[in-house]
Amino acid sequence: MPNKELSSAELHLWNIVENNPQKIANMSIVKLSQFANVSTATIVRTMQKMGYSGYTSYREALKLKSNSNSTFSVLNDADDKIKSVITKNEIEMNNTLHNLSYSTIEDSISLTKQAKIIFIFARGLSESIAHEMMVKLQLTGKYCEFHSDPNIIKTIACKIKKDSLAIFITLNGETEELVTAAKALNKNEVPILTFTTNSSGSILPFSTLSFIGYKSKTNYFPEYEVRSRLPLQIMTRIFSDAYSVRTDFYKSK
Repeated sequence: MPNKELSSAELHLWNIVENNPQKIANMSIVKLSQFANVSTATIVRTMQKMGYSGYTSYREALKLKSNSNSTFSVLNDADDKIKSVITKNEIEMNNTLHNLSYSTIEDSISLTKQAKIIFIFARGLSESIAHEMMVKLQLTGKYCEFHSDPNIIKTIACKIKKDSLAIFITLNGETEELVTAAKALNKNEVPILTFTTNSSGSILPFSTLSFIGYKSKTNYFPEYEVRSRLPLQIMTRIFSDAYSVRTDFYKSK
């Protein structure tokens, strides 16, 4: 996933790459440079920022995805604009799964098992994901609360005890009340599990364990903060399902 912000030229290139996956898969770096009107150095730098070793490794990954895409009839029937929408979501899903750490999953399950009370905090569009997680944890027998009110979040965070677990679901990891709450919890030595898509989010230094998903740079609603929560949904669902399996709540037949 990206570890640095993209410059305007790099963002321009990445938007072209995401919106033209089939063309890009067959382009050399020189042809892409001409097609996007950027330097080859910009291409290499952009790919490295997006988590690839270079343009060749990105193109190889793209070809593998393109081959797998051929099994989906919707991609064969859709025009280029709709294909780019579908591809955007596939890239988010694949890169988020690639970022997952097995040890983080297992350690987060252990923290959840040990905790007497689970407190889940989220704001905005992430609230529905938090509510789903709360219900699933409650079904397994855990006492779990979910809070979204900013004043309650900051107040209750100062009262939570060490034998609890705090879970934050935040797309950017920068929401002021969530960061403030995480700081207070960290000071009181309460373990924190964070789900985010920002590897440099302000909340991460206070987190015990972190799931970091991949968020596409493309935003189809640029004037509003309604970016896709798909990476958060994927990670929280995997965590909840894994917890069910590890606690034997789910018993395969």
